[in-house]
Amino acid sequence: MRSFGKLLLTGITAGAILAVSLKIVQLITGNTASILLYNMDYIPLLKKWDSVTGAGLLFHFVTCIVSVVVLYYFLKLFSLEQKVRLYVVIYTIGGAILFFLSALSETPPAYSDMAAWIYWTAGHAVFGIFVGLFIKKWL
Repeated sequence: MRSFGKLLLTGITAGAILAVSLKIVQLITGNTASILLYNMDYIPLLKKWDSVTGAGLLFHFVTCIVSVVVLYYFLKLFSLEQKVRLYVVIYTIGGAILFFLSALSETPPAYSDMAAWIYWTAGHAVFGIFVGLFIKKWL
């Protein structure tokens, strides 16, 4: 499989692991952090599609795929694309910061929900671990 195909598969697989991880957290704790993966109501161009069945899921996977492809090729510029730790750090910090976009949405959880922030950030750390490991193994 060519590199781009492997990156697509990485984004889809790691995105599924992220979604399942946060869904398990929701089932165990009741915390709704997983909803943010599919929420588009704070993005003006996508807001009209937020209520379309499957649009949020598509949004989640497109975001995962694009982020994997862009980060891989960015890191490759510096010959750092095989460093698993960088994927973990970047996705963890990025996820931690992006959580606060929930302040722009009326959909729960609230941006002040510390437990949701922790689950969300941990989920993105898991995403980074799997992205890094898949890239190290497949590319």
